[in-house]
Amino acid sequence: MVGVEGEIGAAFAAGDPVAVEQAYERWGGLVYTIALRTVGDPDDAADITQATFLSAWHGRASYDPARAPFKSWLTTIARRRAVDHLRRPVGVREFATAEHHEGGQPDIDHAEGLVDRIVVREELDSLEEPARTIMNLAFYSQLSHSEIATKLDMPLGTVKSHLRRSLNRLRTRLEGSRDV
Repeated sequence: MVGVEGEIGAAFAAGDPVAVEQAYERWGGLVYTIALRTVGDPDDAADITQATFLSAWHGRASYDPARAPFKSWLTTIARRRAVDHLRRPVGVREFATAEHHEGGQPDIDHAEGLVDRIVVREELDSLEEPARTIMNLAFYSQLSHSEIATKLDMPLGTVKSHLRRSLNRLRTRLEGSRDV
């Protein structure tokens, strides 16, 4: 593994969140183009691009530089995601919302947003119970603090304490991923 591609691939496989941003800046346009040519819809292609980078991040342990260059590994994931998208019935297609980028050019803000979403998901997954459940209910189910307290049969103050500590931890982690 040599050159910039090898460095990005190694950093990505090692779990460096900055490598996600670098990979997106370098190959986001290519991944988008592959998706667009496969599915034909710009919005779906943007969704597939985001899903590709998220899949690559979550499956980074499977990347083997001896088997393929990083770009080839990434574009293989993109092709598979695009084909999977076409196989799904229209009503079942579930991709995260992503902004459409004219001309297939990756947007720096979108890359940073992708890194932030990855860091947030990892941080939420690393929380211990009940903090993980409380954060998921607050942000993904959009329940109020009192609704969470009622649902979990927990004092309101305890719910607020878990949220405050978890948010502080998340804020520290996000600031760290942007400073690198």
